[in-house]
Amino acid sequence: MKVFGSDDWSWLNPPASWEAGDGLSVTTSPRTDFWRTTHYGFIRDTGHALGRTLTGEFTLTTTFSGAYTDLYDQAGVLLRIDERNWVKTGIEYVGGEQLLSVVVTRDVSDWSVVSLPGSPGSVTISVDRTGDTVTVRYGVEGAEPVTMARLAYFPAEPDVFAGVMCASPDGNGFKVDFANVDITQR
Repeated sequence: MKVFGSDDWSWLNPPASWEAGDGLSVTTSPRTDFWRTTHYGFIRDTGHALGRTLTGEFTLTTTFSGAYTDLYDQAGVLLRIDERNWVKTGIEYVGGEQLLSVVVTRDVSDWSVVSLPGSPGSVTISVDRTGDTVTVRYGVEGAEPVTMARLAYFPAEPDVFAGVMCASPDGNGFKVDFANVDITQR
């Protein structure tokens, strides 16, 4: 399917409703998520992700906006080696607030958040894989993604399924629009 200027994208857990044009619009399915064990005691690998297989070092950047309404509604970027090793980052809706969220999973998930002032209309996320490190940066309302949210270990060798993701762990689904995805491989 041709999306974001390329025809080598594929779905992991496709949503019931999506549309590709200049960008990508997705309506998430209920009770979808990416999470492993920590704190909640469950494993979920049902979130929606549209990605491409990438090798080596790269930077992936996307700008997106969502109509977040229910607890843990989320959208952003997924880097996935397999169901036990992945990183997701973007907006997660908690307590009526959009939080910049990063989850790093190496058998078990961890979670870090940054409070964003107000409810930004759009967020830009940049994920840079260099060697055995992933660096997550963000910007709000059209700003360049220069603020670092996280630097995390991520294995250097395996191929990665990399792209955009969204999920509704507790809600009935919401609409998210990805304006673009830019990938620069080095």
